[in-house]
Amino acid sequence: MFTRYSKIVFSGIFALSVLCTLPVTSQVKTKKQNNLDYTQYVNPLIGSAGHGHVFVGANVPFGAVQLGPVNVFEGWDWCSGYNYASNTILGFTHTHLSGTGIGDLNDILLLPVSGKVPLTKGTKEDMVTGYGSYFSHENEITKPGYYSVLLDKYKIKAELTATERVGFHKYTFNSVDDSHILLDLADGVGWDKPMKTFIKKTGAKTIVGYRHSKGWADDQRVYFAMEFSEPISNISLYDNVSAVLGNQGEGVRMKAVIDFATLKNKQVLVKVGLSPVSYENASANIKAEIPTWDFTKTVKQANSKWNTELNKIQIKADEKTMKVFYTSLYHTVFAPSIFNDANGDYRGTDKKVYEKANFTNYTTFSLWDTYRALHPLYTITQPDKINDIVKSFLAIYQQQGRLPVWHLMGNETNTMNGNHSIAVIVDAYLKGYRDYDTALAYEAIKKTAMQTRDGMDYVQKLQYIPADTMLETVGNALEYAIDDWCVAQMAKALNKTDDYTYFSKRANLYKLYFDKETTFMRGKLANGNWRTPFNPLSSAHRKDDYVEGNAWQYTWLVPQDPYGLIDLFGSEDKFLAKLDALFLITDKVEGEEASPDISGLIGQYAQGNEPNHHIPYLYAYAGQPWKTAKLIREIDDKFYSTKPDGLCGNEDLGQMSAWYVFSAMGFYSVNPANGIYILGSPLVNNATVKNKDGISFTLKAIDNSSTNIYIQKAEYNGKSYTKSYITHEMITKGGELKLYMGSKPSGTWGVKKEDRPL
Repeated sequence: MFTRYSKIVFSGIFALSVLCTLPVTSQVKTKKQNNLDYTQYVNPLIGSAGHGHVFVGANVPFGAVQLGPVNVFEGWDWCSGYNYASNTILGFTHTHLSGTGIGDLNDILLLPVSGKVPLTKGTKEDMVTGYGSYFSHENEITKPGYYSVLLDKYKIKAELTATERVGFHKYTFNSVDDSHILLDLADGVGWDKPMKTFIKKTGAKTIVGYRHSKGWADDQRVYFAMEFSEPISNISLYDNVSAVLGNQGEGVRMKAVIDFATLKNKQVLVKVGLSPVSYENASANIKAEIPTWDFTKTVKQANSKWNTELNKIQIKADEKTMKVFYTSLYHTVFAPSIFNDANGDYRGTDKKVYEKANFTNYTTFSLWDTYRALHPLYTITQPDKINDIVKSFLAIYQQQGRLPVWHLMGNETNTMNGNHSIAVIVDAYLKGYRDYDTALAYEAIKKTAMQTRDGMDYVQKLQYIPADTMLETVGNALEYAIDDWCVAQMAKALNKTDDYTYFSKRANLYKLYFDKETTFMRGKLANGNWRTPFNPLSSAHRKDDYVEGNAWQYTWLVPQDPYGLIDLFGSEDKFLAKLDALFLITDKVEGEEASPDISGLIGQYAQGNEPNHHIPYLYAYAGQPWKTAKLIREIDDKFYSTKPDGLCGNEDLGQMSAWYVFSAMGFYSVNPANGIYILGSPLVNNATVKNKDGISFTLKAIDNSSTNIYIQKAEYNGKSYTKSYITHEMITKGGELKLYMGSKPSGTWGVKKEDRPL
């Protein structure tokens, strides 16, 4: 967070004759087999310490409900509500963000309490006078779809599981004191604050309500329904700490203390349904997804859903790689999250209710991060969801007049740069995902690309954005150029010649920011002069021409045209010399505090921030793929581990993990929308991507080891394969790619110009 164009049409890329098209006779079909137990390798705590910001708790893939603990908030590294460094739990909330650099959500807090129930939160230093408890990680269990912890203060064991729209709690009270559950609608995390909240007791065992809040999501509306396994003996309502008489109340910070006179087996189970539309729909979601009180069955169902996801890619590797890989794959399906009810209803960006939608509506799109690798990965692992993601984008376009930038809970946050829903749509279209209104899709990407906000008025005139008119001009312009290249490719596929010509020119505007004297991308003033003073190491956060980065890092942000970038340097040798230097320069600007997003450094390369993720793979375009291999192994060794601080930067809703999933398999999508994957150095010995109809793609790394990191030669379906890349069609058609590994760089494989990436 956050000139040589290929003359080959995307469809042509997919028709690379013998190399890229798999004959029917050589398709590899796999026998149907039971899913293997890959959840055993997932450690949900990886990335929960440091800057990882991952969600910890119980959820299912793409679930609207992410039910987990919330700590006492201690700052930026608690954006998800939880950080492994904490020993406090204030309660369990039903919505979270995973890996973001901004905090929000953590709606609808429940906390089981024994004895007196305080109405104000405890603090890190004092958990006696306020509500909440200390806990120990020794008494904490985290698994996909299940979370449990012992609350030391109350001697209560809390267990959590979930379905897509329902959170399921199981509280075991081991105290002789009175048993209560506190419901608090007052607080979220970070920027969030309540605007209007409501609680109503509707039956002996039921409560409904809503929480409307303002934060990163400017107008968030969450409706809930709760069903308890035991009768409620009494309910006391409060607006903050002021008592509200009766069984219902509306206020800014509503809370409820729910009492239970008798408990069967000292346990209370609670089902909490969520809805973006109404608490009636929330109640219907409970009936649709968890009609019984069988907690164990729900846990097993959640585990089964996770195993189904994890089995989509089956690998063989050492123990550390197995754990990091499957935890990463686990993290790639937290978001986008479902944003409609079991009956199809959802609330749009325009705040209108759309009933019985014929597609699954999604929200939580961190597109500045995820367009780079997560969404290309989905075209391999989530073929049944791609069309609905595009339909969600198009619905947002119709409701707000442009495609989403960073969409959260039915709100446009306008966070970060670019218009990267364009890249996601174009990638999907060119890969053959077209079960949506394709004419509307093109209308949406073109209209979005023709906005005048954030410097796009200059782009429309085929001009550079003057650095003295706004900040972050270089960051904006380079991201726009990527999206414009994507628009041009879809225009070409649709035979819109004029649009193709125009947007191709816009895609080339990145060249206007390249200073041949310093060989950096720089901000240029309206008078044509470069902005001075200039220090390529400077990364003053949001106060200069870049976005969470510096000139060293942004000079390479041309994934759509690496050969054009090489031409700007004047020769491959000069390009390579500068690229080598990126990974060696360790100097800093004295007295300058860099953005915390710039983390995971190798020289000036920052693995912890997304605009850097493609850079190690650029060596393939200059005929030195072995340098990519060496860097991939170094990044893995330094920045991905099985410990709670096993991520070097914000997870950003799956992008950090998607980079690892791709790279561990041995390839990566430098260009986010051309169906080409650059080969690197596989961390796994074997990876099988399971496609539909029993067809699979298998990559085998022969003689792979910690020292044998370089590809010596390759074979595809038994024939020599000299390219330093593979295509999307090779993966989806199925087949077998063998990479023969060695301890020294090969001087021939992937070196010739005809073997370099398209």
